[in-house]
Amino acid sequence: MDLFQAASSDNSGVPAPQDRSPLAVRMRPATLDELVGQEHLLEAGSPLRRLVEPSPEDAGGDAPRRRISPSSVVLWGPPGTGKTTLAYLIARASERRFTELSAVTAGVKDVRAVIEDARRRLVTSGEETILFIDEVHRFSKSQQDALLPAVENRWVTLVAATTENPSFSVISPLLSRSLMLTLRPLEEEHVRRLLSRALTDERGLGGAHGLDDDAADHLLRLAGADARKALTILEAAAGSAEAAQEQDITLQAVERAIDVAAVRYDKAGDQHYDVISAFIKSMRGSDVDAALHYLARMIVAGEDPRFIARRVVIAAAEEVGMADPTALQVAMAAADGVSFIGMPEARILLAQAVVHIATAPKSNASHRALDAAIADVRAGKVGAVPAPLRDGHYAGAKDLGHGVGYRYAHDYPHGIAPQEYAPDGLRGTRYYRPTGHGHEREITSRLEAIHRLLGRDPEGS
Repeated sequence: MDLFQAASSDNSGVPAPQDRSPLAVRMRPATLDELVGQEHLLEAGSPLRRLVEPSPEDAGGDAPRRRISPSSVVLWGPPGTGKTTLAYLIARASERRFTELSAVTAGVKDVRAVIEDARRRLVTSGEETILFIDEVHRFSKSQQDALLPAVENRWVTLVAATTENPSFSVISPLLSRSLMLTLRPLEEEHVRRLLSRALTDERGLGGAHGLDDDAADHLLRLAGADARKALTILEAAAGSAEAAQEQDITLQAVERAIDVAAVRYDKAGDQHYDVISAFIKSMRGSDVDAALHYLARMIVAGEDPRFIARRVVIAAAEEVGMADPTALQVAMAAADGVSFIGMPEARILLAQAVVHIATAPKSNASHRALDAAIADVRAGKVGAVPAPLRDGHYAGAKDLGHGVGYRYAHDYPHGIAPQEYAPDGLRGTRYYRPTGHGHEREITSRLEAIHRLLGRDPEGS
């Protein structure tokens, strides 16, 4: 049940917020112009504009009625981005009867009862119904199947909201009969704008309180991209400030309100670089507990989990390398999972990857080898590619000796053909020198055997 259900309703059946309603309800956008972060849906002539605003031909007459597309709509986006708000805006604009079901509590019987009532009203009085279903992804296949006749015959206009990809969570027949609108995650500037509006708007705090900058930063870190959560925290902090007889909402007021201490962490300042530096060095130094501590500080402070994941992937290759080749696989899987799942669950993937890297044997031999090779190339040590290794597939190549004398490795024992691969001037040069740590112990013994088969000094130059 949405928070609006605690409030009274207007003639359209849409609940109207009252003074006693939560701040997040009172500040729900009343028009599309108050919606933030979804500009891609608000362009002139867009499906959303046509759903909510009157068409030019409806603007004439003494009592123009707003027209709504008969298409049902699936709203997909993260929590707190405006899905429920859009449902109410559509309902108010259409002047149709508005009915809401929660997928958490409603069963097939409830769905069929609502549909039958909507069908009866349509037949007897011509009254049309908008059916809003929140968290539609929680409906089972049979519950979604029960919606199909009503959507197909337009007994109801379905407006369904989901935080999960409808391609996987909504049955295909229902999805094909609906218009899907994707809401993007809010950025920090969007949530900050909503907070500013709530502080001054008469529907909100009406200018009764100011909000200190550090309090706003802490609040934004805690709320993330969730506008509803941000307004809920702001309301609690305002109550804390009033109880302390403080006019401005301070950092201490926010901390008292939600019992979460602020973490000193400026994403654009020294703390950001100090913490990420300590995080990387702790993984490199195999102190798993310290690494987890710095990971926790970044998560609590609201650091972008994708940024953390990128640093973890780099550490897997730079600090662990071939001492444990699976570390990079785990780190990449975690990075993919972070993008796919999002917070807060993504923290579990990050923790696994950090523990793996911190406890793995360490080697930077592979990237040190590449750096040494790059240094030689930049110093002009390039040399000519040996003739047998050159491309011999074009006309006249063999006349130049290209590809002539090449030894195919798979024709030799152990799959190793003794021939010169390096350019002139670099013969016998050794770049990669594996450590004795982890998997590189095996690589060391294998490399010694390879060098002997190639006719080289195992120690190299």
